[in-house]
Amino acid sequence: MPSLRLDLSVRSNTTLQRLRPRLEERYAHRVDPGMWESFKRRLESQFEALFAPVFALYGDHYDFFFHLETIVQTITEAWIEREGGLCGLDALREEDRSWFQSHRMVGATCYVDLFAGGFKALGDHLPYLKELGITYLHLMPIFRSPEGEDDGGYAVSDYRNVDPKLGTVEELREVATLFRQHGISLALDFVLNHTADEHEWAKRALDGDPNFQAYYRMFPDRELPDAYERNLHDVFPDDHDGAFSYRPRIKQWVWTTFHTYQWDLNYANPALLRQMTEEMLFLANLGVEVIRMDAVAFLWKELGTDCQNLPHAHDVLRVFSAAARIAAPATTLKSEAIVHPDEVRKYIHMDECQLSYNPQLMALLWDALATRKTTGLRVAMERRFQIDPGCAWVNYVRCHDDIGWAFSDEEVEAAGFDPRSHRRFLTKFYTGQHEGSFSRGLVFQENPETGDARVSGMTASLAGLEHAIEIDDPAEIELAIRRIVLLHGVIMTIGGMPLIYLGDEIAMLNDYGFEDDREKYADSRWVHRPPFDWERSERRHDNSTPEGRVYQSLQRLIQLRTQSLAFDRAETEFVDVGNEHVFAFFRNRDEHSALIIANFSENPQSISAKRLRNLGLRKTVVDTFKGEVITAGHELDVEPYQLMVLATGSSHAAARAALD
Repeated sequence: MPSLRLDLSVRSNTTLQRLRPRLEERYAHRVDPGMWESFKRRLESQFEALFAPVFALYGDHYDFFFHLETIVQTITEAWIEREGGLCGLDALREEDRSWFQSHRMVGATCYVDLFAGGFKALGDHLPYLKELGITYLHLMPIFRSPEGEDDGGYAVSDYRNVDPKLGTVEELREVATLFRQHGISLALDFVLNHTADEHEWAKRALDGDPNFQAYYRMFPDRELPDAYERNLHDVFPDDHDGAFSYRPRIKQWVWTTFHTYQWDLNYANPALLRQMTEEMLFLANLGVEVIRMDAVAFLWKELGTDCQNLPHAHDVLRVFSAAARIAAPATTLKSEAIVHPDEVRKYIHMDECQLSYNPQLMALLWDALATRKTTGLRVAMERRFQIDPGCAWVNYVRCHDDIGWAFSDEEVEAAGFDPRSHRRFLTKFYTGQHEGSFSRGLVFQENPETGDARVSGMTASLAGLEHAIEIDDPAEIELAIRRIVLLHGVIMTIGGMPLIYLGDEIAMLNDYGFEDDREKYADSRWVHRPPFDWERSERRHDNSTPEGRVYQSLQRLIQLRTQSLAFDRAETEFVDVGNEHVFAFFRNRDEHSALIIANFSENPQSISAKRLRNLGLRKTVVDTFKGEVITAGHELDVEPYQLMVLATGSSHAAARAALD
């Protein structure tokens, strides 16, 4: 291996020396000499990180060096086109590549049309976001997509033009600048696994252009599709069987992993990778600071495999990451991979995706809420929460998509459950089909053969608020509010960046109106994609309403997170407090420390004082979330669904002084 590394380094260096004069001749005269020298230094420092994955992907191609040079030219062109304000941000981020680990980073996500109507109106709602404490805003897909069925915008018809109902690309650029000036980083999706079948590339492919047909994976008969499908898993079984769709116009079977109108791109073609690098850097130059890399597990296909999480999928991402570090260092990549937790972690690396969704945490939070037991959650976090120290999780309670039970069988078994039957139980529980369930979710994509299914629903409805209001039970309403706050409390404090789906902070409920829309009724995910209820938000300061209780609690959590150094780039240490209903962990940074305790039961729980002493806590502690001093002489009493943030070390002294 060392000799291979040395050989690769020599090849990389030799190639760069050959490329440098050609780049000088073509580009140096277009920019200030000082800037060009700066770019050359950056290119030199990152060139091997670019060369290695491109070589791994295409090193056996006869025209490898041609394609490598075109990728480098694409990166250079994008850097030249980058405007001054973004170049300044690049310089700052090069000095602090882990800026997203700051405790001041608090995320939110929304659909532009549902939250604000369009880009101009989005800027008008900046005060609302700042009041809540948001410093990172992820806008759901905004680019052109087909009329009607478009997979919620994830069928992209044009990577360069936005949905005209939202505004224009220039208005998007202005919004990105405005938000950046107010300390809010903009995140957008890059749908890189597939395009819509009405994308210009697909149209050219349907016209018979072989160059654009090579952008996709097409087959003249069923021989290879059948061979591939022996090892593939259906992703959307309600939509179509298998992974291929027939196009009679060209008499070809097209690879369509998701919906039949979404054509998978062919990254075995280096020309396609170069083109997609250009599309990604276009996003970066709009002022997008975080790019969500969609469906990364499916990027590479190999016969005889399930075509998920293959090594070359990581090489593709490493090319994108190196390109961003050279052309736009202020840009950070975030992976979206709803796969086995061990595979999710493989995408997280400073040279790949620096941020990653944490689907395992999301699923296990709901699991703990249903079972009232936290053993599986604790065991999973102990095994898999730690990642590359320069990277971070994006932790969420729910997202635009369904809730799938994306956790390992090992954690389910550690909690004493059979994995297959337990997943069925969770689906029934969160769709209100299990006796005693408080939840009001809907089934999504149920596989009748395996019984596998996912769940759709707003956080408040899944946590019991909808049911409690229906039966007009104040006690149940109180428990539901506590569940909502508890879930968000964990993602705010556990380490990484929390992400709130806008609407959850004001406890919005399921919207069943989608059932009357002929374009949406078959997709239950629209039950949790309602228009933002601005009338409801007006009651966010009224503590007598559920929306006021939830909003003010989340606002308090955000303030607590951003004001305490115990949460700033701190370590997370999970602990067993001797009570299976209670989830607990320390956050530690230097002399600053906090112990978070979360009761996932509707019953009061207690923790032995002796156990707390062994963990280093005093008899008297300060709960900085509730704002009170607690004395635990014999045991610590924890209320139903209570979240405690106990100050320890110097944090204890500071919190005590603040209360005094």
